[in-house]
Amino acid sequence: MRHFDGEKLVLASHNAGKLEEIRLLLAPFPLAVISVKELGLPVPEETENTFSGNATIKALAAAKATGLPSLSDDSGLEVEALRNAPGVHTADWATLPDGSRDFTMAMTKVWERLEATKAPFPRRARFCCALALAWPDEHVELFTGEVTGQIVWPMRGELGHGFDPIFRPDGYNQTFGEMDPVQKSKISHRAIAFKKLVEGAFK
Repeated sequence: MRHFDGEKLVLASHNAGKLEEIRLLLAPFPLAVISVKELGLPVPEETENTFSGNATIKALAAAKATGLPSLSDDSGLEVEALRNAPGVHTADWATLPDGSRDFTMAMTKVWERLEATKAPFPRRARFCCALALAWPDEHVELFTGEVTGQIVWPMRGELGHGFDPIFRPDGYNQTFGEMDPVQKSKISHRAIAFKKLVEGAFK
C-alpha cells in the first residue's frame, strides 16, 4: 500500500454533487484540493464495465494531465430486480440528448421498470462506490464501499443528488434525499470507501 503524503490533491470529477460530498469528507485534512472541472480538463471516456475500472481511468487521466496525485470516484445504483442495472451506466440513465442530466426522469424509469416486471417487495438495491487514488507514475490504489437498502416511491427529499430520493438505506426511515448531508457522509457507500482510503493511504 502506497501512502499519500502530498499537500495537493486533484479530484477527478465534473459532478457537482460528488465534488461537494468528497470535499466534505476531505475537510479534516490539511490539503489543497482542486477539481478537474476547475482546471478545465476533459472527461475521459469510461470504457470499463466495473466501478473500479472506470475510477482508475479517471484518476490516471487527471494524474497524468496535472502531474499531481488524483482521487476519482465511480459509483452508482444497482437494483437487484433489474439485474443490477443501472450499475456503471447510472449516469447514462439520466442523460438527455443535449448532454444534460435529468435524474427525476431516471428515477421514474427505475420505478416504471420495477412495476412493469412486477418485482416483489422489498425492492432491494445497493449503492456502490470505488475510489481510485492515482499518482503520475501510474501507481493506483483502490478502495470500495457499498450500502444496501431498498427502492421506495414516490421520490422523497431534496437534500441529496442523483438517485438519492428513491433509496432508503437499511436501518433508516429516511431516504438519502431526506438525510442531512453530514449524516449521509457518515454512512454512505462513498463514506465506507473513504474510510478505507484514509486508513490505508492517509495513515
